[in-house]
Amino acid sequence: MSNRTTVLGRHHAGGIAGAMMMCLGLAGCASPDDVTGALAAPSARPAPVASMAPSHPAATPSAPAASSHPEMTPQALARAEANFSRCIASLEPLARSKGVSAAGFRRYTAGLKPDMGIMEKLQTQPEFARTAGDYVTMLVSETRIRKGREAMAQNAAVFDAVGRTYGVDPYVVAAIWGIETNYGSARGSYPVLQATGTLACVGRRQAYFRDEFVAALRIVDKGDVPESHLRGSWAGAFGLTQFMPTAFQRDAVDFDGDGHRNVVDSVADAMGSTANKLKRGGWVAGRSWGYEVVLPARFNYAQASKSIRKPMREWWALGVRRPEGRPMPSGDEMAYLLLPAGAKGPVFLMTDNFKAILSYNPADAYALAIGHLADRIRGGGPFVQPWPEDARALSRLERTELQQRLASRGLYVGPHDGALGEKTRDAVREYQVSVGLPADGLPSGEVLDSLRNRSGS
Repeated sequence: MSNRTTVLGRHHAGGIAGAMMMCLGLAGCASPDDVTGALAAPSARPAPVASMAPSHPAATPSAPAASSHPEMTPQALARAEANFSRCIASLEPLARSKGVSAAGFRRYTAGLKPDMGIMEKLQTQPEFARTAGDYVTMLVSETRIRKGREAMAQNAAVFDAVGRTYGVDPYVVAAIWGIETNYGSARGSYPVLQATGTLACVGRRQAYFRDEFVAALRIVDKGDVPESHLRGSWAGAFGLTQFMPTAFQRDAVDFDGDGHRNVVDSVADAMGSTANKLKRGGWVAGRSWGYEVVLPARFNYAQASKSIRKPMREWWALGVRRPEGRPMPSGDEMAYLLLPAGAKGPVFLMTDNFKAILSYNPADAYALAIGHLADRIRGGGPFVQPWPEDARALSRLERTELQQRLASRGLYVGPHDGALGEKTRDAVREYQVSVGLPADGLPSGEVLDSLRNRSGS
């Protein structure tokens, strides 16, 4: 599933939203709660921020530093490259235990060579992120909306059947297709066996990718996808909606009934498999992923937390309303409040179906883009509350600096790793209360500037 080379760059050679998709498998990805660092990831071991010196907002990204991980040093990489054939051969017992035939293993691994260029992509981490608003706006474009409507019209029977079979909103399935591969036009060009084989025997994620490599071997050995068609991201994601090989083994279905689970060449199989994954992720039939809402004046922003789920009637009692007089959903439906751009931006009540989208990719900005694109394809309009124009996303070093400055005030206890999760947000909220800022918990440029100004640096 969903890699990254640039901040909002493709998570593979052709993908759209992959900047976060590989968070399902790779260390060093942004926290699932990292909406302000929309789809950018701190490195696994971020460089220290000496004396917490301010980082200039207009600074250009620096080149990635050499990794300190023992498997990523030049010497270790050279040894792994030289030992590649022996490493691959050593995986035969694991592959055989997972159902790969002896003949198939030898056929598909004969002459397999590592792609050492993948190590640069594994090591490269983006310095700067986009705001959640920039990210959602970029992905939910008029072109993608139009193409989504065309794709659904051309495959109407498939989407109707998917909706009936799985109870999943077919517009959400179409949105995943659109954001992952631009409806199939940007799938990636890396041979999946070579990519996962390289990562299984070279670099810092070998243990994880051994399972992915073996799962990819099973795919071609069982005849689900021809080896020549099994191409995708540098990290092994493939198909119209970008499945990692192990996710394919778990969730892929033969929806067109031809005896193969081919998410590369069959729209029916890809859409059915995507819907199956969402259903397994907890999708509840007949409900939305979430609702844009408006908060009353002097709202207690401490209520905006994934850990605080309330029935819709309780949010109503707190003064939460849908914009333009739209009706609130069922009073018993549970939801939590999400402020992806803080108090100045649009606000949402998120249902369990939003969590189902997060099971596909655990990034709030990604899931929000999926839900919004689905609604726009359906005929809905843009969000009523605009995204704040003055919002500034923090760079990786700035996110680490923010944590350090909060820690120096005794507000934050946790790693200074630039991953902005609930602990960071709680610390930000406590700081905002102490200085009279709206306590929305958003780790923003405004908060970092305030911390800098109050420390005199």
